[in-house]
Amino acid sequence: MSAFRPFGQTLASGRTPLRRFLRTETGGAAVLLGATIAALVWVNVDAHSYETVWGTRLAVEIGHTGIAMDLQGWVNSGLMTFFFLVVGLEARREFDLGELRERRRSLSPLLASVGGMTIAVLVYLAFNAGRDSAHGWGVAMSTDTAFALGLLAVVAPRLSGRQRAFLLSASVVDDIIALVVIATVYSASVDAVWLACALVPLAGILVLRRLRLRNGLHVAAFGATAWICVYESGVEPVVVGLVIGLVVHAYTTPRDTLERASERFREFREQPTAELARSAAVELRAATSFNERLQQLFHPWTSYLIVPLFALANAGIAVDSGLLSDALTSPITLGIIVGYVVGKPVGYLGAAWLTTRASRGRVRAPVGWAAVAGGGTIAGVGFTVALLVAGLAFEGVELEEAKLGILLAALIASTVTWLLFRAVRLLPRSTRIRALLGSAEPLVDLAADVDVERDHIRGPHESPVTVVEYGDFECPYCGRAEPIVRELLREFTDIRYVWRHMPLSDVHPNARLAAEASEAAAAQGAFWEMHDLLLEHQDALRAPDLIGYAEQLELDVDMFEQELREHRYDGRVAEDVDSADQSGVQGTPTFFINGRRHFGAYDIETLSAAVRIAGAGALVSRRP
Repeated sequence: MSAFRPFGQTLASGRTPLRRFLRTETGGAAVLLGATIAALVWVNVDAHSYETVWGTRLAVEIGHTGIAMDLQGWVNSGLMTFFFLVVGLEARREFDLGELRERRRSLSPLLASVGGMTIAVLVYLAFNAGRDSAHGWGVAMSTDTAFALGLLAVVAPRLSGRQRAFLLSASVVDDIIALVVIATVYSASVDAVWLACALVPLAGILVLRRLRLRNGLHVAAFGATAWICVYESGVEPVVVGLVIGLVVHAYTTPRDTLERASERFREFREQPTAELARSAAVELRAATSFNERLQQLFHPWTSYLIVPLFALANAGIAVDSGLLSDALTSPITLGIIVGYVVGKPVGYLGAAWLTTRASRGRVRAPVGWAAVAGGGTIAGVGFTVALLVAGLAFEGVELEEAKLGILLAALIASTVTWLLFRAVRLLPRSTRIRALLGSAEPLVDLAADVDVERDHIRGPHESPVTVVEYGDFECPYCGRAEPIVRELLREFTDIRYVWRHMPLSDVHPNARLAAEASEAAAAQGAFWEMHDLLLEHQDALRAPDLIGYAEQLELDVDMFEQELREHRYDGRVAEDVDSADQSGVQGTPTFFINGRRHFGAYDIETLSAAVRIAGAGALVSRRP
């Protein structure tokens, strides 16, 4: 059990960084859709009040200096900075710890994203060639990460985390490029002096990172200063949020940091004083990645308030027969729709195919072609950034036509994605698996491969699926997981299960000796019998209890007791602990399925689904 489980973060909760991100986006997408509908209803019922509210001027002044914008401007340029901060944080987390940590793999979603954006822009320019509206080409570029992921969960709920991660990575690249375009193409005349001044607070954030000073107030002060400087320079200031997010790196917490935090909390538990409370709080913060803390703080606000508020302020279109008839022939509307609905998937597939051919298969998408195509079709949901660019590029009737094109493209793209994955489900099983998962090898998180001569194994020694558990005999969560593992082994008779030791001695004082006792029993051919007894009696793991279990199993008690006294198997347990540290294990139980760390819940449904996906991947990898 991690030292921080009492604070509500358990492995059984299913809350991993990526899944938590996706889950928040899914719920946020529903709120975003509601806000979009509300904006459309509001402007068509009372357009005057809609324009009056969002046109209200709001100024922040100190003396004779200040910033004044209408309410829509504060939402678009101010609050949306936090949205792009979250996008940058998630991109950095994926780059440090997730699917993009193997740099070669980052090429595939990056090039797919660039391909989709390029073809979409070319399609838009083809519709608007020779017209003034051609300068609005940036509207057809970006994918709305929040909306796209949320809709993907609705239209294709059975996709694996790897497939969603591919789309997430590609859409983050979209957002980064789109913001660069906004800053360089759709900003007013740029004041180089103010822009240079913005580099100073941004450099200050880098210095804080180097000095390991991760105080949120310091970052907020530097970030606000940078935002003001960028705003005064004439560049769209939302880029500040993205830059800050990209420089806040993510990391796994070292064991010694966790142990220090556990010790400080234990001291506070024994003597609850204000001084010890402060000390424990400092250690707990230090044990959590600053990247993750900022995401946890801002992500719910951006998903459930800021982005829906942005939609409410920007999605209002006064729809009448004149607008609809004009839009059906408008090069702006048609360019956006065809660019997103056709250009995006063609660009995704074309870039992925060219990359695979050019690298002779060394660089390929971590998913199958159907998943790449589905990523391209759902990337046609360009809502948030597209509306932001539309507001900068157009005004009047042209802006209304652009907004209508963005909304219709999102609707059509979602429908096409649903039809695509519906068709994939009709394919034969082996073909369907290859179409969704592809043939790229998954990333391996397990540092030490399973050794049939050394490891303790239940099930066949040769199996397409291997489940490795790092456990602690005194950890109550391991005790709860044990009957689930048994049920898993009954359901899947062809998987092999491996137990490895990770006694958390700082919170479980008897766990290390219990692990040594299981190894002493293993020396007499009774590891699994002792394993079962120890997890069954987690509240009785002192030396006399362990000797009693040896007697119950009819072992050579004298030899067993002597080996415990001499700590004969302490080195064997230490080897497992070292491999756990190298694999990034922080708490127990931690599962690895075919070498890939299993994030999330370990109930029978979740583990069974993970085993089926691993088995499907193994089936694909064995095919020529």
